[in-house]
Amino acid sequence: MAEQHRVDPDAAPYDPEANPRKPEVGFAGFLALDLRIGEVTSVEPFPEARDPAWKLTVDFGPLGELQTSAKITNYDAEELLGRQVVGAVNLGPKRIAGFVSEFLILGGLEPDGTVRLLGADAELAPGSVVA
Repeated sequence: MAEQHRVDPDAAPYDPEANPRKPEVGFAGFLALDLRIGEVTSVEPFPEARDPAWKLTVDFGPLGELQTSAKITNYDAEELLGRQVVGAVNLGPKRIAGFVSEFLILGGLEPDGTVRLLGADAELAPGSVVA
């Protein structure tokens, strides 16, 4: 079983200086990811999660609505509703505290692990491909 991802914010695990460049995966490795623009349609508390998290439903246009859980409680529910986000939609489902997460929402990490969501700099149609 894979080791559970845990963050010690005092250790600043995501400081750019402490994270060397990862090995190359080639262009085919990048193309294997299906990254899409989606719009958040629902935000619910997720009290069963080990760490504070939201349950999100995101509209990916022709792909339909997908759900995920995300440790992004640094955002209020009102800030997330209607927001466009970037999601990796072909990683496969993952069960988290009895909840099935269907995609991974993407963000940049501050040194302490706080997530800052990625998004487009202009309004795009839900389901738009990220390249």
